[in-house]
Amino acid sequence: MQSIYIYGASGHGLVVADIATSCGYDNIIFVDDGDNKYLSFDEIKDNSSIPLAFGIGLNRVRKMLFDRVSKYGFNIITLIHPTATISPNSTIGIGTVVMPKVVVNTHAIVGKGVILNTASIIEHENIIEDFSHISPTVGLAGNVTVGKNTHIGIGSSVIQGITIGKNCIIGAGSVVVKDIPSSSLAHGNPCKVIRKIDE
Repeated sequence: MQSIYIYGASGHGLVVADIATSCGYDNIIFVDDGDNKYLSFDEIKDNSSIPLAFGIGLNRVRKMLFDRVSKYGFNIITLIHPTATISPNSTIGIGTVVMPKVVVNTHAIVGKGVILNTASIIEHENIIEDFSHISPTVGLAGNVTVGKNTHIGIGSSVIQGITIGKNCIIGAGSVVVKDIPSSSLAHGNPCKVIRKIDE
């Protein structure tokens, strides 16, 4: 039996558990500090021999828990659904989850703790920095950079060569044709900054 901890038992955690099952894990152990139906981290923190993946959608919470788990020496793993297409010339960081039908093309660099959600496209030479979330069906053209802790909403498109800064939220269905500065809430077609976000 191959066991795995999934930290987070929400809907996102259930999807991550399905991916873990598709990767050969047959004993899913949910960990959730906010729901007493599941183990808390305090109950597992001395058993770091079981690999662990994150089922947390919120970037800032995922980063906080990643840092906590790392201090206890857990084996944080990367999960890649078997239907994803990953270039052998790309790099995927630890703790990242790659969902069904994702494409990661050549020389893309994906950081740690990232979510590449269902059917998202990460084109050649993209840089996706740590703890970002690329939502379902997002398309990033070539040479796009996405900063740390940024969330790009479902169905958005980003043209080639664009830089989106850290701690941004890009609204669903946006078409990004100009650089977006860090700590911005932006949306629309074309995508425009609505306001700054407090870090």
